[in-house]
Amino acid sequence: MLVTWMCCTVVDRPGFERGQRKWAGLLGEPGFRGQGGGWSRERPGVAHVFAFWESRSLYDSFMARSHPRLAASQSGTYRNAQSKLFDHRFDVKTGFEPRFGDTDLVRVAHCRVRVERADHFALMQEKVWNPAMAGSPGMVRGLFGQGRPDEFLVLSMWQSAAEHGKYQAERVRRLTVRAETEADVVDLSGDIVELEPAWTV
Repeated sequence: MLVTWMCCTVVDRPGFERGQRKWAGLLGEPGFRGQGGGWSRERPGVAHVFAFWESRSLYDSFMARSHPRLAASQSGTYRNAQSKLFDHRFDVKTGFEPRFGDTDLVRVAHCRVRVERADHFALMQEKVWNPAMAGSPGMVRGLFGQGRPDEFLVLSMWQSAAEHGKYQAERVRRLTVRAETEADVVDLSGDIVELEPAWTV
């Protein structure tokens, strides 16, 4: 499965939201699995959209055919757009499905790691971070994806900000030490996204 992540700064919120609803046109596109997104809780005016495709080839076909028409409705409503692609490596918890209806919040972490430590980073995600997240109340589902050899995405879906906040407060510092994260990671950025139900396709 291919994961696409688009982040942008919105300059015309009503126009952007009207355009976002037009992405319902994705339904029926070959290989399309689902899309959702919302607003950053930490950076006013920043929007995130996550989409899921069966394969890179089907996504490339969509980009060549239908994407320009769908994207035209949001032209001029945002700036500083960044799009990134990641291949799904494994689930966080089990049975990831690109559904957004039973979650309120997405935590996205974008990690650039030292190339020689990339295998260790992925192993620690699987053996240390995943069990901790999977066992946390309120954590619904998630995935671990890879872009370039030194670039990773951790996407986790939560029932509420309160549940995610408890996990952060109680576990993150201890898990960071145990997983030797500081030795692996060159740069870690991320956001907490409050989902907009109207954006779900």
